[in-house]
Amino acid sequence: MSEEIMALETSKTYVTDGVEVLFFNIGEIIYGIEIKYINEIIGIEQITIVPKIPDYIKGVINIRGKVVPVISIRRRFGIEEIPYDDRTCIIVLEYENGTQVGIIVDRVQEVVVVNKKEISKTPDYKNVNANRYIKNIIENGSEIKLLLDCDKLIQD
Repeated sequence: MSEEIMALETSKTYVTDGVEVLFFNIGEIIYGIEIKYINEIIGIEQITIVPKIPDYIKGVINIRGKVVPVISIRRRFGIEEIPYDDRTCIIVLEYENGTQVGIIVDRVQEVVVVNKKEISKTPDYKNVNANRYIKNIIENGSEIKLLLDCDKLIQD
């Protein structure tokens, strides 16, 4: 993971021509999260297991005295889990109300300003967009990336 991404400072604002998005991998699929949600990116650390919580919640971590729940994106999406490696990390999301949630991703790629023209709505067909956590599709050249709906990710 590059130091540039680890030292990510977020402005949490929209850029005039587009939206700042952090891209990351879950397997071969590239997902994105709008920068406005990202508080920080940390390496995998000791996660304390909490009994009787949904299986996609791995447990909690302590970040500077604040207890933060951690979600496995793989489990949330019904994808088989893989062992963590040196590129696995936790993206800590922060919402307007101050709530923080960590999501475990396979690898972080980069922060890119995505032109609004490259962002399209997901198809309405249930078979095509069965994953309700996808907010938009980003078409960047021949590559398709999926922009997550961070609100639905933790509320559903």
